[in-house]
Order: sequence, then structure tokens, then C-alpha cells
Amino acid sequence: MGNERPFHWEFRPEPVEREVFRIEGGQPLSGQVPISGAKNAALKLLAAATLTGERCRFSNVPEIEDVRVMAETLRDLGVVVDHPAPNVYEVASGDVDWLFVPLEAAARMRASFMLLGPLLTRFGRVIISNPGGDRIGRRPVNLHVDAMRALGAEIEYRNGYYFARAPGRLRGGEVHFPFVSVMGTENAILAATLADGHTVIRPAAREPEVDDLIAFLCKMGAEVERTAPDTIEVEGRKRLRGADHRVIPDRIEAGTFVIAAAVTGGRVTLEGAPCELLGAFIETVGRVGVELSCGRDTIEVRGAPLEDGAYRAVDVETAPYPGFATDLQPPTCVLLSQAAGTSRVHETIFEDRLEWLVELARMGAAVTIEDGHHATISGPARLHGAEVEIGDLRAGASLILAALAATGTTTIHGAHHVHRGYENIERKFLGLGARIERLAEGTTDSRS
Repeated sequence: MGNERPFHWEFRPEPVEREVFRIEGGQPLSGQVPISGAKNAALKLLAAATLTGERCRFSNVPEIEDVRVMAETLRDLGVVVDHPAPNVYEVASGDVDWLFVPLEAAARMRASFMLLGPLLTRFGRVIISNPGGDRIGRRPVNLHVDAMRALGAEIEYRNGYYFARAPGRLRGGEVHFPFVSVMGTENAILAATLADGHTVIRPAAREPEVDDLIAFLCKMGAEVERTAPDTIEVEGRKRLRGADHRVIPDRIEAGTFVIAAAVTGGRVTLEGAPCELLGAFIETVGRVGVELSCGRDTIEVRGAPLEDGAYRAVDVETAPYPGFATDLQPPTCVLLSQAAGTSRVHETIFEDRLEWLVELARMGAAVTIEDGHHATISGPARLHGAEVEIGDLRAGASLILAALAATGTTTIHGAHHVHRGYENIERKFLGLGARIERLAEGTTDSRS
């Protein structure tokens, strides 16, 4: 692929400092908590900034590990990434001369694969590693690769890397996915913005984070439009300009704090919360019996005393937006453990996402995992403190919720997973009256 700089194939991961959460449960949460910017929007916006050499400025960016890794990855490519203030990032992608996204980045953050579309369409070539990410089942990137090929890209896979090139320029075309893929949709949009001609993407993901990306691209001068609920059309431009953008609130974080208030019998107000983006989730927790009210940008939650048996069992089935979000399934399972009766959970997106329920069972939950996609939860269960292990980001946050609702002390290993996607999560819980501390593995020294 021309005169690329030489590189090594050997993967030498940076050591991850192991951390634990220690939580004393049984304390109702009370107060106000701010909701941060959306992780799943911010990462794609940072990738989109490489479509232009002009400065792009983002506010309300969550201060999380995945954002930090994306910023490091961009800097390694030669992109100028500044962090002038908390929650503010500025990106200038002038002459990017190192079009290689290594395994180190991919293993730490799956969203690094979002650089395929923008780098390929702007610079005509890129080498990018097969990504890593949470252990929640297979998440193939073949849909992304097929989308690039539909736009005229030539892509080979060798030794764990995709070698992609666009002879001349990517060409607009028809991108058809066999099923809805959020990241696949986003990568196709990014690639199409600078392609020659018209692109139609269907079925296109309907998630709010996708529409936030479209809003930013339009500010850059792209011509992107959702012409039907499941169809996005793009008219390619020869160049895009820089733009400023505020990241939308994180609906997954908001849902997590709704459940936290509910399972502790607390009263919590979420500030800057995207109530309008949580329709299926709010409807479900309402059926369970959680009292909440939505303001213009707030959600007030009033949890019931757990000994009252006020929560009711319901069945939950995940689905692409506007259905029930798969990322909110794990915290909702904690709520269902406190509901009277038997709830059934059908996880339709990831085949291994229910495995974390083994850890919830260690804390006293009555859980049966029927297969990779189905589980039953009987309640209400009296949760108790235990020693448990985090396997992925959303399961980690959910184990925190279970520990807050439990009696006694819970030690949660693998706390570093949670910091990939939740900004200052222990500080936010401390502000609500929780008894939580973060410690280095094997020590008794707490961390702020």
C-alpha cells in the first residue's frame, strides 16, 4: 500500500492497573446527580473529526477511559488533539501521515474501528486491526467491511489486520445490512460523506447517537439525511469544514441512576437527563412500579421501600432503538431481582450478555440462565454482600447497583472496566449518600 512506515505485528498490551470497588449497602440514595455526555456519541464524533483538516470542538464530552484511549489513538496517527478544559476536546486532523490503527488500540476499545470509514474516505487508505471490546459475545466487523466494499473499497485481511484502500475515491452506492448495526451504520455514513455520488444505507440504525453524529456532520457541511426511519441517504462532498458540537446526554448512564434510586428505595433527581430518549426503558420500569416523572431536562425518581414488595415482575426483551436498549438490560435485571414474581429476560443482541447474572446470583439473586439469550429472575430476593468479578462495562455498573441494594459489604473486582464508560461514577454515588470506595487491588488505600 505505497510507502507506509514499517510496523511490528507483535501485540504488547499496556498493563491495566487492577482496581476494586468496596461498597457498604443498605443506604437509600438521595439528592441530585448530573448526567454526563454520551459515550456512544462522543467516540464516533471524535472519529468523524478526521474527515476534515480544520478544527473541530466538542463540549460535554465524558471524562472516561474510552475517550482518553480514542484521543491517544488519534494523536498516534498524527492528529492534534487538545483537552483545554474539563469535558472539552479540540481536534485538528491536518496531514495524517500514519494511517495505521494498531492492535494495542483495538484491544482496549472496540470503537477504534470507527476510524475505518473516515480515514479511508479522506486519505484513500488505512490499515486497521480487528477490534477487541467487552466480553459479551461475538461482535463481527464484517458488516463494516462489506459496507466499505459496497462503496468501492478494496480490503484484504492478513495477520489480524484489515488493509483497506480506495482507488481514486470511494463511490456512492447502496449499503444493505442483513440486520441493524449501530456502528456499521455510523461507519458507512462517515465513509459516504466524502464519497463520489449518492449513498443509500438501509436498514439504518435509529439510535439517538446516530442522529447526533448526523447533526454534527451537517454542521461540517455534509449532506446527510434520514429519509425514512430505517433509511439514511448521503450525498458525497469533496471536502468538509470544522465545526463545534455539544455531545448529547448519556441515556444509558441516566437509566443506570434511575435503577440505582429504585433498588435502594431512594429519591434522586437526574439533571441533564434525556427523558425523551428513554421511552421503552421508562415504560418498562413504570410497569415494574417505579415512580418517576420527567421534566424538560430532568428525571425525578422515587424508589419504593423494598420491604413493601411494591415492585412487580415483568418480561423484558431487548431490541434496537426505539426498543429496549441492550445496554440497559443488565441494570434492569438488578431491579427485577427485587420484583415480586418471575420475570423473563430475552437478550436478542449479544449472546453472552446474560453471563454476568452468575455474579448477581452470588449475591443472593434467584436467577436461571436458560441459554445465551434467555434468563428467568424470581423475586423479591434479599441481596447480600459478596465478592464478585466484573466482566464488562454494563455488568460492572449493575453489580454496583446490586451492592448498593444489598445488606453488608460487597467487594467488586475489575473496577477499571466501569471507568471505560461512566464518568466519576463513585463520586456521583458518594454525592447521593452511597458508601462506596475505589481501591487498588490488594491494598486498603482508597482513591478519589
